[in-house]
Amino acid sequence: MIDLAALDPTALLPFILIGFAAQLVDGALGMAFGVICNTLLVAVMGVPPAAASARIHVVEVFTTGVSGISHLLHRNIEWGLFLKLLIPGLIGGVSGAYLLSSLHSDLVKPFVLAYLVAVGVWLLVRGLLYPPKIRKPKVIAPLGLIGGFLDAAGGGGWGPVVTSNLLVQGAEPRKVVGTVNSVEFFLTLAVSATFIWHLGLADIAGATLGLLIGGVLAAPLGAVMAKRFSPKLMLVLVGAVLTATSAFGLYKVLV
Repeated sequence: MIDLAALDPTALLPFILIGFAAQLVDGALGMAFGVICNTLLVAVMGVPPAAASARIHVVEVFTTGVSGISHLLHRNIEWGLFLKLLIPGLIGGVSGAYLLSSLHSDLVKPFVLAYLVAVGVWLLVRGLLYPPKIRKPKVIAPLGLIGGFLDAAGGGGWGPVVTSNLLVQGAEPRKVVGTVNSVEFFLTLAVSATFIWHLGLADIAGATLGLLIGGVLAAPLGAVMAKRFSPKLMLVLVGAVLTATSAFGLYKVLV
């Protein structure tokens, strides 16, 4: 059991702030919770990478659930797109989880990050120079499959891969963010179920509890922001976040 009385609120505060900031960005732009949390936990807080990854996956089950409900209430979900992403995403996620032990994901990670940097730059250019034209995306199921697989096998990738590519195809930004966030709950639940079972509830303490509190508090605000941002601003913000996080990840991999 978790001894809540023994937890130091001041020790939790930095993790609450990290969870809040990361989920605010993720809820509004459809990506980056895992990347931001992992970077801050490992590089700033000194948390071991394996422990950081475990805590983030546990927290995402709860934050994506609250975020999905918030997007539902604000009508940010396109149900046709939701259904087309859900099944391929789950298949990709479960496949990635099964292959994680034998797949050396580090070999493909630099190529994926380089691709995401290019997509981020393109979204920035498009948002700044070209008025967004809303169109129905045509390539959906393969994105769900690849995004789910990379998320499970590589420790992240659902939001950056799926959100960015749907925006490149011209889908409505707030609908993309709301739908991708909502599907992510089911993906995270499927991928993390065995992991959480082995961890036990006692692991939801310390840094994990702080991330959970901050993330859950920020989730409703992210849905409101996604609804209020203009399509042009959304493209610019997503492009900036995707470029910065992917470029940093690529730098860490290559150096």
